[in-house]
Amino acid sequence: MAKKSSKKVVKKSTKKSTKVSSKSNVKSVSKSTHLFDFYGTECPHCIEMMPMIAEVEKETGRKIQRLEVWHNSENQKKFMAADKGRCGGVPFFWNSKTDKFICGATSKDKLKAWAMDK
Repeated sequence: MAKKSSKKVVKKSTKKSTKVSSKSNVKSVSKSTHLFDFYGTECPHCIEMMPMIAEVEKETGRKIQRLEVWHNSENQKKFMAADKGRCGGVPFFWNSKTDKFICGATSKDKLKAWAMDK
């Protein structure tokens, strides 16, 4: 009598995992950048930073993804995940590669150094 094979056929699941960590969720906003500016539309400090952000982007060639958090609940969730209670307010600049951040308005030199940090 021939022995039956004890090998089981295992089918690979084609379903992708839906579990996403908060950090990777923030990164998924834009695959082309790892630099984020969380801001509020009416925030005077955020408005003050806008021209400087544009200058830093032009000078460094790096895109800073801007996410409005006061009127957008999805962006608010992303902000909370990135902030981790470190600042609690805007503007909040976050480098997802290095986890370095800047709380509040800052100088152009500091923003540029943050953007260039690997």
